[in-house]
Amino acid sequence: MSDVKPRVRVPKTASAGETITIKTLISHRMESGQRKDSDGNPIPRQIINRFTCDFNGENVIDVKMEPAISTNPYFEFQAVVPAAGEFVFTWYDDNGEVYTETKSIAIG
Repeated sequence: MSDVKPRVRVPKTASAGETITIKTLISHRMESGQRKDSDGNPIPRQIINRFTCDFNGENVIDVKMEPAISTNPYFEFQAVVPAAGEFVFTWYDDNGEVYTETKSIAIG
């Protein structure tokens, strides 16, 4: 799906042990599978069904999504930053597509 675009906002720096706020948004049309096209045929389900965030290889959040999730899913959550490192954000959709975004954070 060429119109999928992940966006992530992570602070560039934090103090060791600080709790930061992370914001993510992915542009995705999220077809629930419940609608029909103009000919009355069901439109196949195609949603982002899972979202994960890892920090330096450790899982921070893992969310399973169902068809009721809105178009362009947005998540805002907090994470404790024990050291400098890298956040890896991954979205999975029903077609087997995987979208990834990576953000680094420094200790300052």
